[in-house]
Amino acid sequence: MDYKQYFEKAKQASRTLISLSKETTDAVLRELAMALVANTTEILTENAKDLAKMPIEDPKYDRLKLSATRIADIANDLKNVAGLNSPLGKIFSDKILDNQLHIQKVSVPLGVVGVIYEARPNVTADVFSLCFKTGNVAVLKGGSDAEFSNLAIAKVIHSVLDNHQINRDVLTLLPAERAATEALLNARGFVDVLIPRGSQSLINYVRENSKIPVIETGAGIVHTYFDESGDLEKGKAIIFNAKTRRVSVCNSLDCVLVNENRLNDLPALLSPLADGNVELYADEKSHEALKSSYPENLLNQAAPEHFGTEFLSLKLAIKIVADLTEALNHIADYSSKHSEAIISEDAENITRFLNEVDAAAVYANTSTGFTDGAQFGLGAEIGISTQKLHARGPMGLEELTSYKWVVRGDGQIRK
Repeated sequence: MDYKQYFEKAKQASRTLISLSKETTDAVLRELAMALVANTTEILTENAKDLAKMPIEDPKYDRLKLSATRIADIANDLKNVAGLNSPLGKIFSDKILDNQLHIQKVSVPLGVVGVIYEARPNVTADVFSLCFKTGNVAVLKGGSDAEFSNLAIAKVIHSVLDNHQINRDVLTLLPAERAATEALLNARGFVDVLIPRGSQSLINYVRENSKIPVIETGAGIVHTYFDESGDLEKGKAIIFNAKTRRVSVCNSLDCVLVNENRLNDLPALLSPLADGNVELYADEKSHEALKSSYPENLLNQAAPEHFGTEFLSLKLAIKIVADLTEALNHIADYSSKHSEAIISEDAENITRFLNEVDAAAVYANTSTGFTDGAQFGLGAEIGISTQKLHARGPMGLEELTSYKWVVRGDGQIRK
């Protein structure tokens, strides 16, 4: 298949977006929100075809599954994006030089944004909304696991674009076949930036093979440290929520570090997890403390590989540490720089943790489950960036812009 035609059309479409008014852009997003809800039955029918191909025990199953509630949530995110201020045209710098040149630094779209993603049909709508709001064309390559779901959502998006006589190539959904991925990785000159969303293996593959600049949305190997001064009731609720709210997402908790002076409180701290059927991989000290209280069939001795693992399931590693310093060292060794948390009533320890932990999002006395563009007030997200150049953490509208220098003169020439 000649994929070049997709990329050429996408590049051409990007020149038409900049002329759309904010009123038109927001009207399209609001209409799309209503259209997705109106087409819930059709979308769920197509989603069921994808679900039938995937074992229910697969960690990706929950990400793939849509429901009327989840479609309504996607629609609400679209309306939230429509209600946000546009980041385009923002003037970062404005000055007149001695030679009377007027120079401004102004925010502009990135251009054509490529996204490669796995079994996450919500990404189709989320990425489109954020790209469309920021004047970017979205070129999407979804996985074969979500082929029917993605096509159904893209069909609704294209119908709304047609209603407003907007070039439907501003959303380009590539075929689900693997060859399309290879083509997108090599679409230099057509696609301006590439964003992978999925497993660590997918992210690594894109980073190592792309000829286009890549923004990494890394895996989440997430820790929570329960400090010597940690409040037990807060800790129980926070750890349970961070682990069980939705196990297949990247902000889900993978490892609990507990100060050795709170070892006696460990059974109570983790007791809610037993009700949630969470399987523990405990180091020697924590295993000894838990063996008389935690269900035997859910309690295992930890092996080295259980630390630094993104479980994406009802599994959790437990480690006892001497103090905050050891906790920080463990996080530095095993973190994927996504989200890390401390539960503590010690102001100095909280400040030290927040300052020293190198991660996109750091938390004190709350759940890492909040690492999410919508929760951060960004409307939606295109991913959670774990790198440090251009974008970090939940990527919303501003992270989909670049800038250019606008120079106005009156006949000046350089000597």
